[in-house]
Amino acid sequence: MILSCHNICKAFGTDEILKNASFHIEEHEKAAIVGINGAGKSTLLRIIIGEETADEGEVTISKGATIGYLAQQNMLTGNRSIYNEVAEVMQPVIDMEESLRVMERQMDETSGDDLEQLIERYHQTQTQFEQAGGYAWKSEITGVLRGLGFTDEEFSKPVDTLSGGQKTRVALGKLLLSSPDIMLLDEPTNHLDLNSIEWLENYLLNYRGAVIVVAHDRYFLNKVVSKVVEIDQGHVMSFPGDYNDYAVHRQQIREARLKAWMNQQAQIRHQEEVIAKLKSFNREKSIKRAESREKMLDKIERLEKPSEERSDMHLTLTPRIESGKDILSAEHLSKAFEFPLFDDLNLEIRRGEKVALIGNNGTGKSTLLKILIGMTDADTGSVKLGTKVHIGYYDQEHQILHPDKTLFQELQDAYPSLNNTQIRDTLAAFLFTGDDVFKLISDLSGGERGRLSLAKLMLSEANFLILDEPTNHLDIISKEILEDAICRYEGTVLCVSHDRWFINRTATRILDLTGRTLIEYQGNYDYYLEKHEELTRRFLSADAQTHSSGGTIAAANASHLSMKHAAVSESESEGKQDWKKQKEEQARERKRAAELKDVEERISSLEQRDSAIDAELSKEEVYTDIQQVTALSGEKAQIAEELEELYERWSELEG
Repeated sequence: MILSCHNICKAFGTDEILKNASFHIEEHEKAAIVGINGAGKSTLLRIIIGEETADEGEVTISKGATIGYLAQQNMLTGNRSIYNEVAEVMQPVIDMEESLRVMERQMDETSGDDLEQLIERYHQTQTQFEQAGGYAWKSEITGVLRGLGFTDEEFSKPVDTLSGGQKTRVALGKLLLSSPDIMLLDEPTNHLDLNSIEWLENYLLNYRGAVIVVAHDRYFLNKVVSKVVEIDQGHVMSFPGDYNDYAVHRQQIREARLKAWMNQQAQIRHQEEVIAKLKSFNREKSIKRAESREKMLDKIERLEKPSEERSDMHLTLTPRIESGKDILSAEHLSKAFEFPLFDDLNLEIRRGEKVALIGNNGTGKSTLLKILIGMTDADTGSVKLGTKVHIGYYDQEHQILHPDKTLFQELQDAYPSLNNTQIRDTLAAFLFTGDDVFKLISDLSGGERGRLSLAKLMLSEANFLILDEPTNHLDIISKEILEDAICRYEGTVLCVSHDRWFINRTATRILDLTGRTLIEYQGNYDYYLEKHEELTRRFLSADAQTHSSGGTIAAANASHLSMKHAAVSESESEGKQDWKKQKEEQARERKRAAELKDVEERISSLEQRDSAIDAELSKEEVYTDIQQVTALSGEKAQIAEELEELYERWSELEG
């Protein structure tokens, strides 16, 4: 065991964030800390590293163990280049290398005993240098920076010129290269593209030390961790396995707790009824018995009701009108800033599609979305919307929100037809209650702005949603609610996301923006991975030949285009069939869900009528009337027969 937390308590005012939180981490273990936003995950990390003090409890770290921490927000400053900033953590190794060079030069000018002593000192330093991986320090820095998405040309950029996300990536690189025995990572994937996330996964899997990570990326957690530590209403519980294992175990425990709570509530109600009955007799003996039962009831340790699943956001996406079959057509689009992003790009989207746009950072995904909605002009090309297309746009930077307005004013101005009650009810559905509705948008956290943007998206009743990183800053439960809403949504979706779990659940087609063009995959993320690896293997040798011959960007693009055309020529027919099957499957699923709802409503109606008949038959004026009894009994028999058929059909639809 390298780290343990024992009975950690932390409160902010009357709000208890952590209640007797205890868990431990073994050497080399990879663990996740999960929980809804505000549960106390980041607070717990800061307590572990000593940035915050626990009200009670203690953190124990193995003697001599080093610890490193990546915060969500990093304030790196200075004029050092990215490379030199990261190289700072390698300074001891760099100093040893410089000492070796100095001693090598001194050897030419030294003789006798002094030379022997110098050689001895040189060998000692050389051994230390080798043990510290000194001969590989330059390649380690280069490998980490490239892995985190920096190009070689960016290595010389001053830190002061970087965005917040780039600074976080630099800080992550410094932490990885410092190789602490215990590494704490708070949302490390937030500013990484798909390739960098996959690289980080592999790096952490092979990392020699222990890792504790706070993340809402379920794909990432499944790949990296072997333990999940959950914070729920201040209580901490550890689960062995990856995120999927945790989700199963958590549901089982919750169901068991809910059943125990319901049983205890039933016992308490029964005892209270008995006590009330005894007291109603108003006799000394019965009153004493009632008092005795009251004392026993007071001694019962009341179980806490388990928190409701998905009890936070309430999101429903419903188009007001149906669009035409052709949603969007873009032809020959090109865009360049300091360098070309994409050129001669063509895109078509059909009604009902759920399209995910993926690609590395800097390829122009967000720019492409802004061109499609008219916020940015393309250098060349055209965009045409279909008939009756009504766009709802979600901006990852939330620039469409007005920072000087309150939440209430934002919705009131955007939707003037809503009355005060409707605005408050909408905000309450997204966890903004009481005086929260009068907060300035400029004072909101990233997660709060995300929820407000989703509220506006819901009110838009759009039939074409264009979403730019909609899961950023959302906790896992909120992501699942958004995923469910999109899966039920009968309109069309175009979404930029690096959340692979989200893409896998919602996408029916993937467009990979790479090499300044789009490569199409007719399926979800799993399908993309399968075909991408196949195409990458096929064209790897061609790309290698292009690069080794000093090929230009145009040549590299030609290789990418050949990949695209090969993918289309080989799998166009298969892709169309897959798309058709997916649409048919979606139609079948909607039909099944609609029938299931009708069956459940009919069952409920018949069960209520059956109960009403029983109530009627218990009345004296009814059970003494042969005609009424005969009629009601016949109706009950018909209900029982129909219910039997409905129960069987319900079982088929539910299964």
